[in-house]
Amino acid sequence: MTKPLVIEQLASVLAPEHIATEEKETEHYRKGWRSGGGAALAVLFPQTLIEYWRALEVCVASNCIIVMQAANTGLTEGSAPNGEDYDRDVIVINTLAMDNIVVLGDGEQIISFPGATLHKLEKTLKPFKRAPHSVIGSSCLGASVVGGIANNSGGALVKRGPAYTELALYAQVNANGVLSLVNHLGIDLGNEPEEILANLVSGDFEQCLGRAVGDQDVRVASASDYESRIRDVDANSPSRFNADSSRLYEASGCAGKIAVFAVRLDTFEMPAREQTYYIGTNDPKVLTRIRKHMLTQFTHLPEVGEYMHRDVFDVAKEYGKDTLLSIKHLGTDTMPTLFAAKGRIDAVLNKLTFLPDNLTDKFMQVISKLFPCQLSHRLMQWRDKFEHHLILKMSDNGIEEANKYLEHLFVNNEQGGYFVCSDDEAENAYLLRFAAAGAAVRYQIMNADKTSDILALDIALRRNDETWVEALPEDIAKHIDMPLYYGHFFCHVFHQDYILKRGSSAKEVKEKILALLDQRGAKYPAEHNVGHMYEAEASLKAFYTDLDPTNTFNPGVGKMDKHKRNCACSI
Repeated sequence: MTKPLVIEQLASVLAPEHIATEEKETEHYRKGWRSGGGAALAVLFPQTLIEYWRALEVCVASNCIIVMQAANTGLTEGSAPNGEDYDRDVIVINTLAMDNIVVLGDGEQIISFPGATLHKLEKTLKPFKRAPHSVIGSSCLGASVVGGIANNSGGALVKRGPAYTELALYAQVNANGVLSLVNHLGIDLGNEPEEILANLVSGDFEQCLGRAVGDQDVRVASASDYESRIRDVDANSPSRFNADSSRLYEASGCAGKIAVFAVRLDTFEMPAREQTYYIGTNDPKVLTRIRKHMLTQFTHLPEVGEYMHRDVFDVAKEYGKDTLLSIKHLGTDTMPTLFAAKGRIDAVLNKLTFLPDNLTDKFMQVISKLFPCQLSHRLMQWRDKFEHHLILKMSDNGIEEANKYLEHLFVNNEQGGYFVCSDDEAENAYLLRFAAAGAAVRYQIMNADKTSDILALDIALRRNDETWVEALPEDIAKHIDMPLYYGHFFCHVFHQDYILKRGSSAKEVKEKILALLDQRGAKYPAEHNVGHMYEAEASLKAFYTDLDPTNTFNPGVGKMDKHKRNCACSI
């Protein structure tokens, strides 16, 4: 079909304002959050599930590549087109407008539509005194619930593991090129696609919390075995990572190889009390001891255990101040809109050759310097005293366990120190940790005269690995302006951002670092999907191919082939 005819047919399904074809209109949606991007014939913004289904029908009938996108907040270029070497026209479908959340029972479970954000889910569950799998993340705001499921995202909450469900409603193209709607929500919604979608939207179905239909009785809606897994500190394997075959199931880990319409998820009871501790030490073995003791000896696991190196503290304090201020004073509700607006402004300004690159970042950095430091005197003291920092949150009866243990461990302050955070200190500590990823990007922008790329890795170390502090050999270290280490400490999942010196090759440095990680038995990526930055393991490639045998959805992910497959092809 010719391009005009494809667009014409899509115009019979979607309103004109929900189809973007001009380069300036689509640029924001054709680029990754940090890097990557490519060409697309159009970006679609369906407003209802039925519009979404009809748009998919047109795209499949027109032999188009389909790239699924929600908030586009991933770090591995997996939710935007990649390059211009596809063999078919590319259509991006952005699902953010379809953001309904259906609460089941008294909030024990929910059904999330494809555009619902984690923040909206958190607000929806608050009256029920329930909490979602994930809360504010370590890299971005506005992330969607379905995006987390599709990417096997982990999050900062120690007890809950990767985002996971076996209950989903999704569209799939089979080996013969036929599009079908698969209802594995465990709820009888009818038989025909548009009937199923209409019933889901209207809520015209019997809520069947705690049971499912037919053979779906055994399906689960969360990684309910994760607590026992993370407690096994002697295991010679990571607790969670993207290619873990036990966490690949239909929508879970699908990486956009199917079109997800809804997922059904467990929620979690909110604790009655919470207390945050800020721990500092100059000996990483102290944090290793804390991790092993709490995971093996505590009756109640921590809620959160976030690690920051002093260098991350410094970079986030200076280059993430505007993020911290914005969230604190404007609230998380406004942040996705502000980030999207910034992206659109950047797309326009970067085309004006007489202006410097990244003008909005540079402007915001200058403005942020007009505001005082938001961190308390005690937080700054701990920054000066200690190289390694741990933000620990305990709840309910776990608070007493932590009080006794930490008081005994630091009785003479020889191992380091800790203090119990005030509400304001706790909020600022978490926001500082959250701002780290964006602050690394801002640091690189503001120091472009001496730096080049950022190599951002998220890795999962083995649960029994006690040498978690990386020591880079000189042939790698000489290329790095600053390494930044932070992460989810009890899960042994770390974000490692390497800001490279000008003239250094990101590809060569990455190959050397990944070789070191292979020697250590680490897995990568841990929680951000392989995207277009990592080669998928053989088992993950097989999973993608089973989901999408014709290579219609998100081709090239995991460094796989971008060309169309027929039913006789294999990986």
